[in-house]
Amino acid sequence: MLYEMIAVVRPGNLAEVKEIAHKAGTLLLQNGGVVRSLTNWGPFLLTKPVRKHQQKHDSGHHFILRFDSSPEVQAKVRKAIAIDPRMIRCGVVKMVGGDKLVGEHGIRGMSEIGAEGPKWRGGKGAGESFLGGR
Repeated sequence: MLYEMIAVVRPGNLAEVKEIAHKAGTLLLQNGGVVRSLTNWGPFLLTKPVRKHQQKHDSGHHFILRFDSSPEVQAKVRKAIAIDPRMIRCGVVKMVGGDKLVGEHGIRGMSEIGAEGPKWRGGKGAGESFLGGR
């Protein structure tokens, strides 16, 4: 199955981000998974302050790891990454057809949304992006 992991690491040290991404990729490969892509989004402000591992964070370094694996391996990787004290947040979504999230809304994967932003679907303003224009 194709998964997309969106991870937020404490900011300030790019070596930590690389080490965590390497750890996730190595764990995937050792358990029969395949890494499809790794995208570095860089540091961003969080929507609200987050307390994790007795620290308060208001920004984090984001990266996306897209991979194929069994559900068991995906859970193992997610748990191994989530307990790392350098991590702020980590979320994994299952992809269908390589570009849609599993769910009733059929929302596109985060790494598939380009600079023009996601498109409105149906109703007034159909075909316009959230950022304006067509």
